Amino acid sequence: MSSNETKELITPPPPPPPPSPPPSKPKHGPRNPTPSLLQPFQWLQMLSSTLHPTFILGIILVYGLNTGFSESYFRVVTDYYWKDVQRINPSSAQLYMGFYYIPWILRPLWGLLTDVFPIMGYHRRPYFFFAGIIGVSSAVLVTVATTIPASFALLCLIGIHGGMAIATATIDASTAKNSIEVKELAADLQSLCGFCHSFGALLGYSTSGILVHLLGPQEALGILIIAPASFLVLGFVIYEFRVANSTQGSKKVVDRVGGAMEDMYRTIKFPQVWKPSLFMFLSLALSYSTHEGHFYWYTDPIAGPGFSKEFVGMMYAIGAVGSMIGVFIYHRFLKDYALMSLLFYAQLLYAASGMLDLMFVLRWNLPLGIPDSVFIIVEETVYHVIGRIRWMPMVVLSTRLCPLGIEGTFFALLMCIDSVGSLFSKIIGGMVLHLLNVSRTNFTNLWLAIFLRNCLRFGTIAFIFLVPNVTQHHVFVPSNKHSDSTSIEEVNLELVPLTEKLDISFTKKVVL
Repeated sequence: MSSNETKELITPPPPPPPPSPPPSKPKHGPRNPTPSLLQPFQWLQMLSSTLHPTFILGIILVYGLNTGFSESYFRVVTDYYWKDVQRINPSSAQLYMGFYYIPWILRPLWGLLTDVFPIMGYHRRPYFFFAGIIGVSSAVLVTVATTIPASFALLCLIGIHGGMAIATATIDASTAKNSIEVKELAADLQSLCGFCHSFGALLGYSTSGILVHLLGPQEALGILIIAPASFLVLGFVIYEFRVANSTQGSKKVVDRVGGAMEDMYRTIKFPQVWKPSLFMFLSLALSYSTHEGHFYWYTDPIAGPGFSKEFVGMMYAIGAVGSMIGVFIYHRFLKDYALMSLLFYAQLLYAASGMLDLMFVLRWNLPLGIPDSVFIIVEETVYHVIGRIRWMPMVVLSTRLCPLGIEGTFFALLMCIDSVGSLFSKIIGGMVLHLLNVSRTNFTNLWLAIFLRNCLRFGTIAFIFLVPNVTQHHVFVPSNKHSDSTSIEEVNLELVPLTEKLDISFTKKVVL
């Protein structure tokens, strides 16, 4: 070794650089509001990077444009369509509205199809196409066909809801799967769905009255083509793994359907599944709807306040703002509370808020010096804030109860309870309005229908024991596990992510 090499080896290392001076403290002054304004966008970026951007786009389109905008727009336009074009009584219109829920009751079927019947290797994408075709064709028929009978118009309107239901069941299947695999984001995903739904409803309600006034009730139905047309686009762009071996014999398909049905049956028998599901049904069915009686009354210039078409739309739009506020309150303050206590107080407030309807129909607001327009705006806002807070934890709970492999089918089954409860609510409400002789011009007993409904809302609190007294992040593990089987189907029925049982890392992005 040369002397120069030896010298280099024994030369001490150079001293470390002097430490940099500490950063100067920022001067005191007003806080920059930009970070707070950017938080929603950062939240969306976090969800997109953790899951997939096209999945988030699917939630925005389906919940924002479909169940948000189209459903709210549909509600106002069809109210005027039955009243002014078909000229039927409120009790009949109430019964007709109940038929809208038939496609939603079939949500388990749509979920089962997306789970076990891949088309050309895809579980989700083809069903967005089907939803778009059904929705577009139904909206076109009811818009262009003049002087059609009420039965044919009802069939077309059910078809529009059919497109909505298929698209919603398809995106719900993906949401349920992602909520299971990344359980920390279950509440965030439902908050995103709630925000998109409420914002879309705000747009739908705020434009519906104006367009009905300008175009007429039947022509305004043509706007409903927009949402199903977006499903056709979503079927092209949404990201999904293609199943390698999608060609299966009929026996294999039958076996998969039978296995899914068996898994659903065994899962629904768990007490932590059927008990909250029963409470969800009772809370909807017992609170029967008197909406059509209200609508005919407050648009009547003689018996009621005689609200205009534009004001009716804006009134509902303000209610959609209240729904957004309810989602924000839940997401910011209530998503860590125990289910039983949260739903108890939410149901109590929901029943108490129903008394505002009674006060309005009896016109008690006028002796208090509160104008009709101000009172109905306050009533709509309070109703939607409480209603959203009441419903959000139940949807989060539903996503946590779905086994992997049949998540689309089972989540659709749980959400079907919502539709069945709403169907009973509409039918019972129509029967009550008919028995109390509430018609297009007679609203004498409308107050009694509302009073009986409020009593049933208070009575629903007696069933709160059906809701588990656990947090919304609780992992639901049935006590009757089958220890003699190690099949994936049995493991999935334990209602926990399969990754926790098999120690599989899900560090990669979750896809549809």
